Amino acid sequence: MDALRRSLGALSLLYALVFVTFALLHAGVGLGPLRQPVIVPAAIVETLCCAVLVGGGYGALARRPWAWDGLLYTHAAALAGVLLGIFALAMGPEDGNTLLTWYHSIMAIVLAAGLSGAFYASRVRR
Repeated sequence: MDALRRSLGALSLLYALVFVTFALLHAGVGLGPLRQPVIVPAAIVETLCCAVLVGGGYGALARRPWAWDGLLYTHAAALAGVLLGIFALAMGPEDGNTLLTWYHSIMAIVLAAGLSGAFYASRVRR
């Protein structure tokens, strides 16, 4: 279980980095050739997802007693944010943004996998 906890903690920090990158893109900051339209609600949600994932990653890597619950809740919260983004893309204009579609799809998959790992560990720990 220790390897799973460390892995999920490190991946949480990696996911937080991805969220902050897209929060900057949606705030209007261009990162090299990457440019995205300014979408303030998306930047806010991605910043919140980043913050919760940093908290969950810290708890897991620092071996806090609440680490497993933290990983569970932070992955669930970030997944909810990604699903909200997928819904917003579905309701948006017809000419969808390929980068955002890929970003949301990949993040939904990896966060669901992390959530599954945290659920597995919460059942095994009992």
